[in-house]
Amino acid sequence: QVQLVESGGGLVQSGGSLTLSCAASGSIFSVYDMGWYRQAPGKQRELVAAITRGGRTNYADSVKGRFTTSRDNAKNTVYLQMNSLKPEDTAVYYCNARIGPIREEHWGKGTLVTVSS
Repeated sequence: QVQLVESGGGLVQSGGSLTLSCAASGSIFSVYDMGWYRQAPGKQRELVAAITRGGRTNYADSVKGRFTTSRDNAKNTVYLQMNSLKPEDTAVYYCNARIGPIREEHWGKGTLVTVSS
């Protein structure tokens, strides 16, 4: 059974930084695309950043230049470095990964990021 476990969320002031981590564990043969989504109260879940196994990245326009995603394939871990945080970045952040030969989609349980003004 595959698990994705996020860590690193918390409360930060506007302009501050946080780093999220997400580690995949369990019966893993290979991890393909990994990424971060977020869901703010009353809003739909949206893509924040994604990274391929080869390191190609994609970002939402709202976070370009402020957030950076990276991964350690040996540790099956993906990171999200968030700088210059804004109150509108407040949301539950979810890790997403496609794992195994059929690239089955998996989700973490989420970690809350709160940015105070």
